[in-house]
Amino acid sequence: MSAKSTIPNPLAQPRQRAVSKRSLATSLNILDAAERLFAERGYDGASVRDIAAAAGAQIASVSFHHGSKEALFERVVERRASALSKMRLDALAARKTTNQPLTLEAVLSAFLRPYLEKAGAGDPQWLAYARLVAMVSADARWHAISERCFDPTAGSFIAEIGRLFPDADKTTISVAFVFSVSAMLSLSTSRWRIEALSAASENPAAMDRLADDLVRFCEAGMRAALNG
Repeated sequence: MSAKSTIPNPLAQPRQRAVSKRSLATSLNILDAAERLFAERGYDGASVRDIAAAAGAQIASVSFHHGSKEALFERVVERRASALSKMRLDALAARKTTNQPLTLEAVLSAFLRPYLEKAGAGDPQWLAYARLVAMVSADARWHAISERCFDPTAGSFIAEIGRLFPDADKTTISVAFVFSVSAMLSLSTSRWRIEALSAASENPAAMDRLADDLVRFCEAGMRAALNG
């Protein structure tokens, strides 16, 4: 044959188009808008139409990029969970590399501080996410999301605490750990309440100081529970 055949190969994989920057921006805007509205109004109170409007997108774009409303909610929760998990596990690993023995304070600090630093930095999206996690943690219908996104990391920290308190049973450790997580969520979402109650104080508490107080509070409560 004098010319190369142009008959298409039926086994060849179809060429996929690269996702455009505009499409990626739209997808991210939808996630950000959904994060804020779900945090403000709850799952039931935030409509897909309102999310699209807040994102500056067409309503059809929501389902195109993220599927159903429930799928969008799950994506919103998941996208920061992996980053938060990495920060916590990295903080724990860094504590282990020091010459100092691992303590309960160090384990709790590695878990609590990354979240508080993000929620307390003033980023409105992380503030919204803090409220969203509190909502997910309190609503049984999102049990599967919590189990998938947060339980593996929580399990790693519970195991570390178990090694520090070998005589404590896992249920007692888990209860004390959940109490600590609840205190963390309360601080990150209700800092305004602290400011309101201490309005007459000349020394308003900064987030780093509040984080110190929270770690000490959780350590003392957990130690009392486990030793008891």
